[in-house]
Amino acid sequence: MFDLTGKSAFVTGGASGIGQAIAVALAKQGADVAIADLPNASFEETTSRIIQLDRKCLNVKMDVRDKEQREEGISYVEKEFSGIDILVNNAGINRPAPGLEVTEENWDMTYEINVKAGFFIAQRVAPGMIKKGWGRVIFISSQSGLVGIPGQPVYCSAKGAVVQLVRTLGLEWAKFGVTVNSIAPTFIRTKLTEKRLEEKEFRDFVLGKIPSGKLAEVEDVANAAVFLASNESGMVNCHTLRVDGGWTAW
Repeated sequence: MFDLTGKSAFVTGGASGIGQAIAVALAKQGADVAIADLPNASFEETTSRIIQLDRKCLNVKMDVRDKEQREEGISYVEKEFSGIDILVNNAGINRPAPGLEVTEENWDMTYEINVKAGFFIAQRVAPGMIKKGWGRVIFISSQSGLVGIPGQPVYCSAKGAVVQLVRTLGLEWAKFGVTVNSIAPTFIRTKLTEKRLEEKEFRDFVLGKIPSGKLAEVEDVANAAVFLASNESGMVNCHTLRVDGGWTAW
């Protein structure tokens, strides 16, 4: 099950953290993988792990906010891989701030990276999938898009927008054999979260919301991505898969 041999994947934010775990997991199942990340990111570790699996790996230096870089990167991957079968929109940021302290710069950047960029990347990649009659578009949302988290009104609303995006795009593209879904992880220790999780009060709040009392691992999200990328998930569409240990069941 979940064999991705012969498929090609494009993972944004793939040089580290959740994106790296997803890229490696897709390669383990047989996919060739292109990883996109900021020009100053280190691609070496992710690339090495994929090549060791005897899969092809492309490095794409790309700021997802830059339209020209998006077009150049996607065109390069489509040429080298003869198309893109699986898109994982993982690139994102989180700058926590209480509602009374949110700046317009914070708001605009969060939405530009977490919502706008992912949408236009999907819009650009989807025609190739539609032409083939098969495709998987996966966004990384968050449990924060499903419930409120104090101190994160911008992030919560942006990830909520992602949840709505996958519903609408999935409705539009299903007839062409393309599914659109998202994954909503709970807190995972990554570069985005490690500083806040070092704060005892916040860490206690987080662990108190997860019934198992433990954080998720990047591999938990990667395993969900493998399922959504596979043939076996063909009837899963417009869905947000919660990888939250039960947080949102409260």
